Amino acid sequence: MIRNNWTREEISEIYHSPVLELMYKAATVHREFNETGEVQVCTLLSVKTGGCPEDCSYCPQAARYHTNVKTHKLMEVSEVIEAAQQAKDSGSTRFCMGAAWREVRDNKDFDKVLEMVKGVNKMDMEVCCTLGMLTPDQAEKLKDAGLYAYNHNLDTSEEHYDKIITTRNYTDRLGTIEHVRKSGIHVCSGGIIGLGESENDRIGMLYTLSTLPEHPESVPVNALVPVEGTPLENQEKVSVWEMVRMIATARILMPKAMVRLSAGRVRMSVEEQALCFLAGANSIFAGDKLLTTPNPGTIEDMEMFKMLGLKPRKAFKEELIEA
Repeated sequence: MIRNNWTREEISEIYHSPVLELMYKAATVHREFNETGEVQVCTLLSVKTGGCPEDCSYCPQAARYHTNVKTHKLMEVSEVIEAAQQAKDSGSTRFCMGAAWREVRDNKDFDKVLEMVKGVNKMDMEVCCTLGMLTPDQAEKLKDAGLYAYNHNLDTSEEHYDKIITTRNYTDRLGTIEHVRKSGIHVCSGGIIGLGESENDRIGMLYTLSTLPEHPESVPVNALVPVEGTPLENQEKVSVWEMVRMIATARILMPKAMVRLSAGRVRMSVEEQALCFLAGANSIFAGDKLLTTPNPGTIEDMEMFKMLGLKPRKAFKEELIEA
């Protein structure tokens, strides 16, 4: 049964259950609602890099931090379409475009992004954007252009949020998610572990996501990739068991969501990633970069798929099933 009335106590009990029992329960739920041997392959492209006015402590694209990320203006539409074709040829069925903006502004750059969305949509790929905060009108324009999904992560719990970001608040995040949902665009929203948060913060983030009026269609679970020059550059790597607990709990709470094994895969072995798939992850980002942080290469991923007997999920599968 799909529930939106989970309590923090229930989530805590699930999260803290013995890890093998947790994985078994998550795998059982996963098998009931999804094809267990199927993983969605997505590609994420930074269409506008660096120079962001936000102060997200983990992000190398913040203008105030001294990192090795070079600022690049918004790409041309033709460049993005070419990159999307390469992603499709490599097996990706969802193409996500990210811009280092605090919020979308109604200007020529936004018009250009709308053209990018239209172009990728014509390629029969699920097109996704992550552009910062949106107004209801901007969400409608993206929907009209053919946007399939919008990513807007909560990052962490509401209680821990101001320790990571001060240039916006949690209500801002939830407001954009509401605008996206009301426009009819699929919601992609998850978070990052390894930000110095407590287990209660992780539970709090999952509580917020799982008690939204509708669960996000995609829930990315990221492990921090520390970047030199950011305030969190010295954070320790999270263990695979921490990732497994987050993924398994997310799978149990939100059975139909695509639970995305996102940033941090580059530091995980195939065996560790297999544990995450067993715990209910059924989506990855492919390609050697996630915006500006390293990621396993396409060839490595295809070898892993072959070894584990996984197959890429087709685009728009949910809609095809409902039809």
